Amino acid sequence: MSIPQRLDEGRWAEIVSAACQNRYDGEVLGVCEFSAIAQIPAMLSQTYPPRNRRTAILLALAGIVVPGLHKFYLGQRGWGIAYLLFFWSGIPRIASLFEGIWFLVQGQTAFDAAFNGGTPLPPQPAAPRIDPAQVGAIADALRQLDRLRQDGLISEYEFEQKRRRLLDQID
Repeated sequence: MSIPQRLDEGRWAEIVSAACQNRYDGEVLGVCEFSAIAQIPAMLSQTYPPRNRRTAILLALAGIVVPGLHKFYLGQRGWGIAYLLFFWSGIPRIASLFEGIWFLVQGQTAFDAAFNGGTPLPPQPAAPRIDPAQVGAIADALRQLDRLRQDGLISEYEFEQKRRRLLDQID
């Protein structure tokens, strides 16, 4: 009997139920509910958010210390485990360094094609523009608030609360 290349979800249910049942003399002793085997179909069908090239570069270069982190980030768990298993040899460290340089040299389009299925990352929202007049008014209010604190008209606690409220208006 040959092992099929790809199993559908119905077949997974059969495998999980067979693997989770403990049989002794034909009796079912118990069924495990939270088996790692039961989670395999969900893990295989799970979709991941697009990978960020900068994060992959940083993790690959950090592989000089702890190799394989970038492989886990990029969804290549097998390679990540191999890098960790051969940590002692130094080869994964060198490979991580080369891959970090490769990610740095290759463009965003090539990175997206290799690790994001060809779909680029969505653009990051631009930082909100703050009206300079509003910032000036808040700065004046903070100065006035500081004078009140120095004169002893408000406590340190009240000053800090009002200062935070004013600064939150900028964000």
